[in-house]
Amino acid sequence: MNDQEILQRLYDETLSGNKLAVVELTEEGLAAAIGPETLLFDALIPALEEVGARFERGDFFVPEMLIAGRAMTAALDILRPLLADTGSEVVGTFLMGTVKGDVHDIGKNLVDIMLEGAGFKVVDLGVQIAPETFVEAIREHEPDVVGFSAFLTTTMPMFKVNIAAIEQAGLRDDVIVLVGGAPVTQEYADAIGADGYAPDAASATKLAKELLDARRALATA
Repeated sequence: MNDQEILQRLYDETLSGNKLAVVELTEEGLAAAIGPETLLFDALIPALEEVGARFERGDFFVPEMLIAGRAMTAALDILRPLLADTGSEVVGTFLMGTVKGDVHDIGKNLVDIMLEGAGFKVVDLGVQIAPETFVEAIREHEPDVVGFSAFLTTTMPMFKVNIAAIEQAGLRDDVIVLVGGAPVTQEYADAIGADGYAPDAASATKLAKELLDARRALATA
C-alpha cells in the first residue's frame, strides 16, 4: 500500500472500531516513514470526528463510540511517545475527574480519548474525587480546563461544591470549568456557575477548544 492507502484504511478501521487492524496499520504507517503527526491528524482524528458527527445525527450510539475510542487509544499508545519526541504542540492541559460519590467513568474515559486525539494533555484523576483533591491537582498541574463528570442525579450537587472549593482557593479565574454526564443539562451548568456543558465526548472536545481559544484571544487583545 502507498501512504494514502494506509491513511485511508487507518481512517476506515478506526471508524469501524477494528482495534487490531488500527494497531497494525499504525505500525505499518510508521514503518513506511509516515510521520506520527500525519497518522494522527490525517487519519485518526478525522475518524473520531466522524464518529462524533454520526453520534450527533443518531447514526452511532454509545457502544460504537466506545469501540472506536478504544481502537484510537491503542494507536495513541504507540504514537504518544513519538509525538512527544517530535515536539508536537499540546493544545492545552485538561484536568478530569468523576465527582465524589460517583464511580461511573465510561463517559469520562471517552471524553479523555477525544481530548487526547484533539491534542490536549489529559490528567485524569479517576472517580470519587473530592473537592480538595481537585484543588490540589489544579495547583500541581496548572490545567487550562477542569472537567467534572457525574452520572447520578444525587452526585450532581458536587459540581457546585467543587466550584466553591476552587473559588475559595483563589483558583477560579485560572481555569475553565466544564461539566457533563447523563443527568446534566445546560440550565444546571448555568445555575452552578460552570463555564460550559457538553452532552457528549465530541461536543466536550469542541467546546473545550473553543473556550480555550476565546480565553487566549482575550488575554492577548
